Order: sequence, then structure tokens, then C-alpha cells
Amino acid sequence: MSSLTTMRAGCVLGIALLSLATSASAGPKDDITAASSAWAEALAAETPDKVMALYANDAVLWGTLSPKLRADREGMLDYFVGGFKALPNRKVAFGDQFIRIYGDTAINSGYYTFSYVKDGETKQLPARYSFTYIKSGDKWLIVDHHSSAMPQPPK
Repeated sequence: MSSLTTMRAGCVLGIALLSLATSASAGPKDDITAASSAWAEALAAETPDKVMALYANDAVLWGTLSPKLRADREGMLDYFVGGFKALPNRKVAFGDQFIRIYGDTAINSGYYTFSYVKDGETKQLPARYSFTYIKSGDKWLIVDHHSSAMPQPPK
């Protein structure tokens, strides 16, 4: 094999390995998208402990279904347990997500739609949200969560 052929083979192999390494490592925005998806999955599973594990110990929640700010774990847990009853069999579908990363802090703002079944009828509740995440070890935890029903457009 000539040295030119060996160099070409080495370059091709190097480029292939580099492209695999680049696509295999998720960036912070992908991590935040995954953290938001994990939240939606835990909410749909009606598993309060899994939902709460996604929040930092000092997290604050302005929930869609309550006018009350939840600034402690007991209040947040109460909110989610009540929400499971109010919106049975709920699922969350994210719309546009606007993710910004600032070191070990990230903000994800956008809209999502809760769909749920009540009295045999599927209903939807569109809402807007902001999640603020902090990096704790290798996990992104929610430290601030605001969600409110989408207002009707002015007439």
C-alpha cells in the first residue's frame, strides 16, 4: 500500500470517527430538551416521586391549575397530586421550545398542551411555560417553573 493511500485511509477514518463523536455527544440544549421530556413522561405516569425528583430542593412552582405559589416540596407535591386528580390520564405535548444556556443555568420557555380524559371526553388545556434549570452534578434540575393557561386572543 502506498503512503498516499495510507494517508487517505487514515483521513477518511479520522473524519468518520470525528463525526461519530460529534453526533454521539449531546449538547446542553439537547440535555434540556431531554429533561423537559422526562418531566412530561413523569407527569403522564402519575408518579409524584418521579416528578418531584426532577426539581431542585429549593424549587418554586407557579402551576397552571392553582393561583398559589408553591415554594416548598410539600406544597409542590400537593399541587401535583391534586393535578393528577383534576386532569386524569393527562399527557403533555410540547410545542416550540426556546432554550438558552448560561453556564450551569438554562431556561426553557415555550408552550405545551395538556390533553386529558374527563367524563369519557378528551379535552385540551393549552398553556405557556418557563422552566429554569440548574446543573447539579450531571443532572439538570428544575429550580423555577411557571405555567399558565394560554390566554384567549383579544377580540
